[in-house]
This record gives sequence, structure tokens and C-alpha cells, in this order.
Amino acid sequence: MTRLEEIPSGSRVAGVDEVGRGCLFGPVFAAAVVLDEVAEQRLWQAGLTDSKKLSAKRRAGLVPLIEQHCLTRGLGQASAHEIDAVGIRGATERAMLRALQKLAHPPNVVLVDGNLPLRLWSGSQQTVVGGDSRSAAIAAASVLAKEARDALIRRLSDQFPGYGLERHAGYGTALHQKALLALGPTSLHRRSFLRRLLG
Repeated sequence: MTRLEEIPSGSRVAGVDEVGRGCLFGPVFAAAVVLDEVAEQRLWQAGLTDSKKLSAKRRAGLVPLIEQHCLTRGLGQASAHEIDAVGIRGATERAMLRALQKLAHPPNVVLVDGNLPLRLWSGSQQTVVGGDSRSAAIAAASVLAKEARDALIRRLSDQFPGYGLERHAGYGTALHQKALLALGPTSLHRRSFLRRLLG
């Protein structure tokens, strides 16, 4: 497996990242992004970094820049039902593969954030620990995935009032756990994540 700095110049490299892996509610999202060297430099200069280190305003402002400068991009998700059926790793891989399948052109190399390779990806790939700060394509993917998932959760918060989804985006905060104990889970909660809380 080649190291990040050993990828041949001119390769079509896709960065892929997920968001929502640890949530109690809703799907896990993934995005895949392909950038050329000019786009990478422009996005780094615009303040691109790991989506978790960006304010909501800054992250939202980067989305149109990423969409403008990327060569191609794709989004994928896997539902709470899939997470319960195949586990979070399997569901995360499904979301990543779906994002990669939506790219206009297949990449030569896939950079996967973290240390777990995509088991069902037959092409060349490389895991990159801390990838959102080392690869502009991974960082861009993390931003697109985060914004897409947050937008979905905001819409779903109207459908499922009382859980505070608009405040915690489905993560297991004290507020969310209190609502679950009072109201019970919705059809979009991850039952496999709630066994310890709800018994």
C-alpha cells in the first residue's frame, strides 16, 4: 500500500470520510471528493480542515467552494435499520461505497480517513489516520458529509419533535438520553445503540 506522499502525480484521487458514526439517531453519511492540485491549494487557503474543527458558519461557507472546485463528488448514506442489521462498520462502508459509486469517474486511488480499509472496494486504496488534516480531498469529504447529514437531521427534527434533534444532531447527549427515556425511540433510532440505555 503506497504512502500518501508516494501517490503518482496526476492520479485521480478520491478522499472519502463519514459522519454520524456515533449517533443514536438517523443514518451514517459519507462523502467522496476528487480534487486536482489547484483545487487543493485553493481550499487549504480558504481554511479547509477537519469539519469537526470548523464552526457551523465556516463549514457552510466552504460547501459552495468545494462544489465549485472539485472535479467530482458523491454522497452516500446507510440507514439506522442497516446499522442495526450489519453493524456500524458495515453500514459505514456501505455509505462510503455508495458515495464512491456516485463519482462521475472512478478514482485511481481512494484515501479513506482512519485506519480501517474498505473491505468491498476492489481498487487501490490507502487508509490515512488523521486524514482530514492531511488530505484536502478527505477534509472536503468530511465537510460535505457533515453538512448533508446536519441538513437532513434538521428536517427530521420537525417530524420527530421532543428529542432536541436540532440541538444535538442525534448524538447521545444528556438531553437526548432524557428524551429517549421519556418518549421511547422513534423508527429512525439505532436500536442496537440503545440497548444499554433502554434495557
